[in-house]
Amino acid sequence: MCLSQSVSFTAGAFLVVGGGFALTKAWQINKRYLPVALMPLFAGLQQFMEGGVWWGVNTGDPGTTLWGAMGFIFFTWFMWPFWIPVASYVLEPSGSSRKPWMLAMSVAGLAFGLALYVPHLLNPDWVEVSVNRDSLAYEGTMILDYLMPRELTYVIYLFLIIAPPAISTYLHMRWFALTIVAVVVVDILFLRYAYISFFCLLAGLGTLHLIYIIMRNKCARECPMLFA
Repeated sequence: MCLSQSVSFTAGAFLVVGGGFALTKAWQINKRYLPVALMPLFAGLQQFMEGGVWWGVNTGDPGTTLWGAMGFIFFTWFMWPFWIPVASYVLEPSGSSRKPWMLAMSVAGLAFGLALYVPHLLNPDWVEVSVNRDSLAYEGTMILDYLMPRELTYVIYLFLIIAPPAISTYLHMRWFALTIVAVVVVDILFLRYAYISFFCLLAGLGTLHLIYIIMRNKCARECPMLFA
């Protein structure tokens, strides 16, 4: 989390526990929910990674800072544009005309995520972490910067994480898409000075919406059948 090391670890623990509970519930009620249930867990692990970034910054250890940052941007740039389409695809009922579109976005998200993340593994100096207004700011080079404006990269990213749940057959997933939209709007309007860190924090908290969906077994009302 962008505020402090202790808050990052606390948020991470909260989301990991909540995600573990959601996984258990998804296993019991509808296994098609499992990829969705993993998202709060992933968000918690991402917050732990950011806690590692704070640890490195606070102790003046560039190795720990880089290790934490690489873990943090793994989820930011690789996992989310790939996993959100996958989770939407798995939940979508068989025979849905929207399912091929979700599959296409999953493949696109995988390629896009690899293009964003792998170059940072090969060029760790591209990762730049600084403290801005007591928050972590992640900047640096992206390989796509050589092909398109950074703003277009962000547009593609947002499309891949918002469109799949937005076109879902199920109303509760479309509401989750609106949760992501709300996170983006708040981030752009008020938190641009550390927008990546705050976006992941708010999106992580947004996955509490998914825990609520699973706990209430929303799919029992909307899904045509349970997948046992």
